[in-house]
Amino acid sequence: MLGFSSFLSQLNGLFGGEGLDPSSPWMWVSIMSLAIIPFFMVYAQKLQSRIIIGEISKSLAKLKMMRENARKEAIDYVKTAIKISSTSSDPAVGVDRFLEYFTILPVDLDPTGLVHKLDHVMRTRDDRVRAEIKKLCYGAGDKEISKIENILEAATALNLIYKVVRHYYLMGKRTTSMFVLVQLQMVMPLLLEEAEALQKAISAFKRGQPIGDGIGPMVVGKMMVGKEKKPAAKETIYSEDEYKGRKLYLLKAEGPAGTVGRPGEAITRLVGDMGIKIDTVIMIDAALKLEGEKTGDVAEGIGAAIGGIGVEKYQVEEVATRFNIPIYAVIVKQSVQDAITIMRKEIADAFEKVTSTVYSVIEDRTSEGQAVMVIGIGNTIGVGQ
Repeated sequence: MLGFSSFLSQLNGLFGGEGLDPSSPWMWVSIMSLAIIPFFMVYAQKLQSRIIIGEISKSLAKLKMMRENARKEAIDYVKTAIKISSTSSDPAVGVDRFLEYFTILPVDLDPTGLVHKLDHVMRTRDDRVRAEIKKLCYGAGDKEISKIENILEAATALNLIYKVVRHYYLMGKRTTSMFVLVQLQMVMPLLLEEAEALQKAISAFKRGQPIGDGIGPMVVGKMMVGKEKKPAAKETIYSEDEYKGRKLYLLKAEGPAGTVGRPGEAITRLVGDMGIKIDTVIMIDAALKLEGEKTGDVAEGIGAAIGGIGVEKYQVEEVATRFNIPIYAVIVKQSVQDAITIMRKEIADAFEKVTSTVYSVIEDRTSEGQAVMVIGIGNTIGVGQ
């Protein structure tokens, strides 16, 4: 009892009270608080790790389900939409092989000629992928092949996201590293958003419906209606037109197949090889909006509006620099999810504003007798011309 009395005296001094009553509930709350503090100092990190691991585990289960659903949809589409070659009785084998397909980018220690190396590697990849799909599918036309290619690419991206998240999850769990787990927990909401968008994109590709990224080809495709279409590069066409004394060259990927074409190669061929004189280039594309900005907002600026790994952008900028051609850009703001899923009403409603903006740039930045190239950048699935 002497020791307990001494402890009560210390508590009395600590809390500034006089004559603490052992029967008082506040005294026991204070005692429990002092006992819990050391416990949390020792075990708080372990408890936090378990909570984070549990949250990541649930998210990983969602990603796995999305990955499996995408794989199943790809296999079912191949089975039902086309005929299967006699050399491939089970399309699941070909789909699974495609999901694990990878591309090794060229070395960048010496940047000289890197773009040409990238171009070579990516062209080889595209040709190989297209050949594998044709081998897997018998009697499929170019439109069906492009749809299957888009579906498989979305499924491949989902598979990669799942595998990377699983890798860091298992590594963080094995090493109980809070740094790995916390970083994974922070980026998980963004990864889930992207995965959900990819899953929705598969439905759009299966139906051949326009996606948000197709607003550029849609605008140029409308300008091409009734005009003669000529090949400019692989899966890329152009038409000629006039507007208020200006010569227009309209360029886009050939729709309604799901392809982005090769606009960089096309402008290199038309301006560089064929010697067509161009005074101004106007590029129309979807652009990533910032949080707080409205989907479908239209803006104009300067520079090559085109995404990808940079090969096409380099080719456009190279030609423009060589021939001193100014490049103007008209963009439609949207999120990553909007760009790869079925075109939202807000984006479709921006069609007229984009068209009027393009014509305004033509009137303001060029004069009569000059030539303008208008390029619609983006995936032209479901978009004709």
